[in-house]
Amino acid sequence: MTASEPHPQTGQPVGLPVERTDPAPRPGPVTLKGRYGRLEKLKADHAADLWAVFAGHDQVWTYIVADGPFATYAEFVPCIERRAAADDPYAYAIIDPSGRAVGYVTLLRIVPEMRVTEVGHVLYSPALQRTPLGTETQYLLARYIFETLGYRRYEWKCDALNAPSRRAALRYGFVYEGTFRQYMIAKGRNRDNAWYSMLDSEWPARKANFERWLAPENFDSEGRQKISLAALNGQKA
Repeated sequence: MTASEPHPQTGQPVGLPVERTDPAPRPGPVTLKGRYGRLEKLKADHAADLWAVFAGHDQVWTYIVADGPFATYAEFVPCIERRAAADDPYAYAIIDPSGRAVGYVTLLRIVPEMRVTEVGHVLYSPALQRTPLGTETQYLLARYIFETLGYRRYEWKCDALNAPSRRAALRYGFVYEGTFRQYMIAKGRNRDNAWYSMLDSEWPARKANFERWLAPENFDSEGRQKISLAALNGQKA
């Protein structure tokens, strides 16, 4: 049940007052540094690194609404140039410890007036998938959204048939809100969209779980996790 209080004149239930009603800042060209890598503003110059890790892996594009897969580098470059130039979605390259771009992610549907945004176009190459940097990317972005920019609501949406993305949303601490049927046509096919969110009030607990999972002592000498982030966030491993 949504928290409410009586309207001062009519007595009807209305939502609780919001402390900050001024627009939040928009995402910017920051560098977000972590233990396992960093995020930086996506630039056209990242295209060569990204092609090296994406080429031949058509499966990463299956659930992306419009982009990919790409047969050649020449076809791929305009996609990165377009993403790098856009204000919404606003894209960040994911950089590994060697300085190589191994994926990118965007903030989109940015609504500063409502302090709401979404993480999407999550392009993790095989070199990034199932690595600490992949999880740290989501931690760094969420921390930036909630703590630096002061957003109230952070969304994750995906094709309802994209089981790995749905598991990831829950693992990262997003809450499932429902499925929007026939939400869009993607690459000529129907797409139902599964919606998830994380709220500013939920972030402190999610942050603590991210940090516990990312801590070096959570990994054994072979790099295997001792406790899963899913378990920390109350999900089945």
